[in-house]
Amino acid sequence: MPTSARVKGLRVAPRKVRVVVDTIRGKAVGEAINLLQYTRKAAALPVSKLLKSAVANAEKAGKDVDKLFVTRITVDQGPGMRRFMPRALGRAFRVNKKTSHVQVELDEKA
Repeated sequence: MPTSARVKGLRVAPRKVRVVVDTIRGKAVGEAINLLQYTRKAAALPVSKLLKSAVANAEKAGKDVDKLFVTRITVDQGPGMRRFMPRALGRAFRVNKKTSHVQVELDEKA
């Protein structure tokens, strides 16, 4: 049975998080954490924390941490915040601050 963890409302756009998530999908947990440690993207740190949280959940459930791998990791769009940027001639343009929901599932290799 897979072990999961999720983060909701991550203040990084989903498009940017998917770039990071695609690099670790299907990899072993140790290899995924090493990849995230040296990835130069803003989303790498929260995804790494999420992965470590899922590993802790699996360890608590009595699974062997050395055999774990990322079976499924998804990124969905969360609620956006609307802000306004002042522009010329008294106008205001809308700026959408996007958020992400990330969910990871780990399982042991058979």
